Amino acid sequence: MMFVMAAVMEGPLADLSSWKTEECSIAKALDIVGTRSAMLILREAYYGTRRFDGFASRVGITDAAAATQLRKLTAAGLLVKQPYQEEGKRTRHEYVLTAMGRDLLPVVLALMQWGDAYLQNGPAPLLLVEAATGAPVRVRVCSESGREIELDELGVRLNEEYVLARRKSREKA
Repeated sequence: MMFVMAAVMEGPLADLSSWKTEECSIAKALDIVGTRSAMLILREAYYGTRRFDGFASRVGITDAAAATQLRKLTAAGLLVKQPYQEEGKRTRHEYVLTAMGRDLLPVVLALMQWGDAYLQNGPAPLLLVEAATGAPVRVRVCSESGREIELDELGVRLNEEYVLARRKSREKA
C-alpha cells in the first residue's frame, strides 16, 4: 500500500483548484538553470573550473553550447566574467561564481544526493565531506531551529508581503 504525503497548503492555497501558480519561483529558476548543461556548468564552477575550454570539455558539450550557457548564466548573475592574460597571449575571460551562483549550491548538492541514493548502481562515486574534519555533509530541509522537516510537516502559505507588493503595483498601473 502506498502512503501519500504532501505539504500542508494553508489558507487560500488549500483549495488547489482556486489559484494558479503565477510568479512561481521554481519556474523562474528553471528558466535559468533548467538544462543539463547549465547545471553541469555550475557543478564545474563549484569544482573550480573557470575557463571556457574547461567548461566545454568537462561537461562534454560543444563550444557553441558552452558559450550559450555561460552567456545565459552570466546574464542572469550567477557567474561573472573576469579578464586574465597568459604571458604573450591576448586577454581572455574566465568565469567566477557570484554570491547568487554560490547560493545555488544546496540545490546542486541536493540533486547529487538524490542521484546517489536512487540512480547509482552501488556506492556514490563522490562523497561530500567537511574539508576540515572529513565529516559527512548532507542537504536537508530544516526549520530555523535546525529540526529536520518532513514533507507532511511543511506548511506552504501565501506571503502577505508579496500580496501587498502586487496590490501596490496594480494600483500604480
